[in-house]
Amino acid sequence: MLKVSIVTISFNQARFLERAIESVLTQDYPSLEYIMVDPGSTDGSRELIRHYETRIARTILEPDKGPADGLNKGFAAATGDIFGFLNSDDILYPGAVSEAVRFFLNHPDVDVVSGHAKVIGADDRILRLTYSDRMSVRRYVYRGVVLIQPSTFFRRKAYERTNGFNPANRVYWDGELFFDMARAGCKFDLSDRIWSGYRLHEESITASKRLQQAGREVFDGFFRQVIGRPRSPWDAKLEFLCRTWKHFANPRDTVERILRGPVFGRSLK
Repeated sequence: MLKVSIVTISFNQARFLERAIESVLTQDYPSLEYIMVDPGSTDGSRELIRHYETRIARTILEPDKGPADGLNKGFAAATGDIFGFLNSDDILYPGAVSEAVRFFLNHPDVDVVSGHAKVIGADDRILRLTYSDRMSVRRYVYRGVVLIQPSTFFRRKAYERTNGFNPANRVYWDGELFFDMARAGCKFDLSDRIWSGYRLHEESITASKRLQQAGREVFDGFFRQVIGRPRSPWDAKLEFLCRTWKHFANPRDTVERILRGPVFGRSLK
């Protein structure tokens, strides 16, 4: 039986943390290792973690250099064959881990699999559905690929083909890991299942605005790695084409965007 390790990084999100923890601990997959990382929450998160400590395989309660560093510490302690990571404000839906493992067993050549998600508000209200895209390195650097992070699982060997999460990346540490895996030759695939609830709330909306601004620099770095030069004015046109192609290639996500709005850039009022 494949063992699954899931890491949650927690920092001052006690408001949502218990829902995240419960969503992992109530999964129906028997060989599941849960690791919690908290560098110093002061809002009651530590007390929540201690309440569940007997059901959590490992707790790492020490300062770190940011989310990516915390995830590296968590996965350094992980002993599973399959890895996943869940932010403290997101949730896994029942059966997600079992379905991910079944996918890997049925597709032994696949290293990374992404499912889809429900975008939920602070009160768990469903705002829309969102769907992962098929990975392509070139389309990725042109902003034409999105993988839903809490609905993505990967083999240990895929993680070990990278240098882990980049602590210097404070905005797209998850996206950089997937990019590094793809560049290392890992095979990506999609499951047509909804595996997680991707939560938007006041703090995440504010963060997303900063993320969009800072993310441009990160993707410019990805672009130089793949294309071998800085972006030119022509690349803005190619990026537009890639994003347009994304809407045709992932029509369900496009319909959700038209009917219920984008994932980011929306008002929660």
